[in-house]
Formats: sequence, C-alpha cells, structure tokens
Amino acid sequence: MDGSAAALATVIGARVRRERLSRAWTLDQLADTAGVSRRMVVSVEQGEVNPSVGTLLRLSDALGIGLPALVEPPQVATVKITRRGEGATLWSGEHGGQGVLVAGTAPPDVVELWDWTLAPGDAHVSDAHTPGTKELIQVQQGSITVTIGDQSATLRVGDAMTFGGDVSHSYVNAGGRPARFSLAVFEPGVGSGAPQTGGA
Repeated sequence: MDGSAAALATVIGARVRRERLSRAWTLDQLADTAGVSRRMVVSVEQGEVNPSVGTLLRLSDALGIGLPALVEPPQVATVKITRRGEGATLWSGEHGGQGVLVAGTAPPDVVELWDWTLAPGDAHVSDAHTPGTKELIQVQQGSITVTIGDQSATLRVGDAMTFGGDVSHSYVNAGGRPARFSLAVFEPGVGSGAPQTGGA
C-alpha cells in the first residue's frame, strides 16, 4: 500500500473496531454477521489490508452505518463539502483506474456518489449488493461497457443508465482511451438486519 492507502486503511480499521466494540460484539460476531472471515476482520481493524469495496460494504452494512460513514470523518454540520482530491479511493485498477467515494449520506437509506476512472483495459467486477440497491451511471469521458447479469450495454459520453445493483455487474473499459463516469448508489434499509450479500 502507498502512504495514502495505508492512512485510509488505518482510519477504516479504527472505525470498524470502534463500531464493533460499541455494540459489544466479538470479532467472530462481526465476521459472522458480515459474512467475512475472522482473519479479514482482524486485518481490517489493524489496518494491515486495503480491503475490497465488497468487503467494506459487508462490514459497514453489518454494523448498520453505511459505507460513507465508514470512510469519512464524523460530521456535526448539516453541510459537508468534499474538495477535489479529498475523496476516499476505495478501488484501484490494474492499469491505473480508480473508484473514489466523494460523498454519501447516513443510514438507513444510504446514497453514495462515486467518481470513477477506468484506464484502457481496466475492469471492475462486483458481486450483488443488498436487495433493493439501485445504481445510476453517467459517462463524462471515453466509453464503458456495463454488464448486469447477462445484459450488456456500451455507454459513451453523455449516456446514462439506471439498474438494480442487487445482481452481479461489471464496468469495463475495452477502448483505447481513459474513461470517466459518475456513479450514484442507493442502498435502502442499511442496518435493518437484512441478510448481507456484499458487493461493490
């Protein structure tokens, strides 16, 4: 991990531990509720790993706090501004792309706003999110191919798409130029005790 990724991993680990202890949960209880291994929970809490977005979603959903609350500092004010470069980079592609969480709301109905870039050849594959999750995409640069279950569509500059994120899906840049898109994710009922399927 580079310095910024290591710093983010440390912050996330401290928040997971604080939230777990505030519920008087053991490591095993959190692992079971989130559907991840005990070893992963330990590694996350100690800041030793840069967990996948799917793992972070499972942990934040299990704790009932939503992904934005896990990666952002607590806010007292009703208005929060994320300046350019201040978002949490939660995914890095093999060829240089990034998934940056730039804004989000508190549970129970969590909305996340992402700024994604995919370098040529980059692909992000996601498991299904929790039931009822919706995703909205709009392409600002280049083109991407989005696959939801067994359906695929290529989106170009200005194109937008809405789909259910509670099935497996992927974003791929099969072109020769970098692609950039905004992604909004709506995840209802976070912390309501619904079974967790994870995803990203």
